[in-house]
Amino acid sequence: MILSLDTELAKLTAIAAEKGVTTKRIPASDVIVSDWVRFKCRFGCKGYAKHFGCPPYAPSPHETRAMVGEYQTGLLLRFDGVPGHESFGPDDLPEDFHHFYKDLILWVNTTVHMIEKTAFYDGFYKAFGFGGYPCIFCEECIAEQCEGMVDESMRRKCRHMDLVRPSMESAGIDVFATAKNAGWELSTIPCRDMEYGKVIHSNIVSIGLVLLE
Repeated sequence: MILSLDTELAKLTAIAAEKGVTTKRIPASDVIVSDWVRFKCRFGCKGYAKHFGCPPYAPSPHETRAMVGEYQTGLLLRFDGVPGHESFGPDDLPEDFHHFYKDLILWVNTTVHMIEKTAFYDGFYKAFGFGGYPCIFCEECIAEQCEGMVDESMRRKCRHMDLVRPSMESAGIDVFATAKNAGWELSTIPCRDMEYGKVIHSNIVSIGLVLLE
């Protein structure tokens, strides 16, 4: 028997709460997709083309906008803090800081996957999740190891096709505007001397999304 939407949302909210995650039900129309977001990935992010959940492997804003338009309801997920690092500053961050946030990235993306999977098997067959950050299921993504042309066909080599979902930002979703529509005000995290990655404080808020129907 397929659960009602309200019952399913209550179930998913309880699952998220067990993982320390806050949720908000939102209409899919409140998910803001903007073309400028992908430019932030292409110019300024050191993870570009190095992970299969990131551009250019992730859906384009045009594809995402069309896909989101086929949904009515979503569940926005909020993750507060960084597991394993309750308090830190710029001097605690290694030069290659990606793995410093490994537990955070896994927390976000495994929770998104679990919520999506649960909804799917409960009869919400359209359920699809968007995580956050560059994927970290492998120590080094095959995308980073390969040389030559960068194109979508390389995704067939992914070791974790069942787990990897595009991050919200990689698919062109304006995370700040979408979170604001849910009543969550986000702010950019200052970095010491505006140095990439050298965040001043550990009060980090991360966002995920699962579209349901």
